[in-house]
Amino acid sequence: MVLLAKGNTQVLQNSFENTVTGFGPIGLAFYQGLWSYDGWNNLNSVTEELKNPQVNLPRAVMIAIPLVTFIYILVNVSYFAALNPTELLSSDAVAVSWGVKVLGTWTWLISLGVAFSTCGSANGVFFSGGRVCYVAAREGHLPDILSMVHVNRLTPSPALIFTSFISLIMIIPSDFSSIINFFSFTVWLYYGVNIAGFLYVKIKKPDIPRPYKVPIIIPIIVLIASVYLVVAPIIFSPQLGYLYVILFILSGTILYIPVVHYKWSPKVFRSLTLHLQLLLEVAPADKEQ
Repeated sequence: MVLLAKGNTQVLQNSFENTVTGFGPIGLAFYQGLWSYDGWNNLNSVTEELKNPQVNLPRAVMIAIPLVTFIYILVNVSYFAALNPTELLSSDAVAVSWGVKVLGTWTWLISLGVAFSTCGSANGVFFSGGRVCYVAAREGHLPDILSMVHVNRLTPSPALIFTSFISLIMIIPSDFSSIINFFSFTVWLYYGVNIAGFLYVKIKKPDIPRPYKVPIIIPIIVLIASVYLVVAPIIFSPQLGYLYVILFILSGTILYIPVVHYKWSPKVFRSLTLHLQLLLEVAPADKEQ
């Protein structure tokens, strides 16, 4: 705001000059941008932990998402006000470059802020992701050991350990852009299927109780956005990795059909579950927990 008030607005003129446009490139650009906002849905996964979720969940969403969006937009405007396009494109860490130019010797505040943000994000994803595994196992879609909680601390420690293990596997490629693109492709495919199911139930079963209500136009818009974000990169920027992602998702049916659908449970599964129970000091939890 100070820089703009001093008249440093030249970098905001023709800011998108020479930008690549098109149906496909914009979709990939959205992957990078929406990654920053990912986490907006974490609270949905822990509604059992909320007090009066019918009131507090919509309230949290309506307060947090506009607030974060407003702050993010201001941050990006600040980058453009302080740095020219060449500095933006050549920087490995734009926030640090901004700090060097604007804050001087106080640049360390940027690193501190990034550390706080990273820990906060990891904590939220860890909490909600572990809860997803815990509930999925409780409903019979994952191994029973993941539905158990620590006998003293009452935390779903097996689900948290499993979430951490999967996270470590995902970062093995160490190519951050590829991780974002393939993760975003997967998650928006997941969002689209969920929203489509929601609309189907809305039409086929209009009388069932609905503790959370939103205007029907919102899920329709999200469904259209999901279809676009899944289809656009495949058509206009095809990569073999997208095929691998789809095959990996479909490979889950190899275990789902015998183990979940037909309830196949060999003795080795039960023996392994008992040994892990003793090792992790966990026990089955009531569904209300």
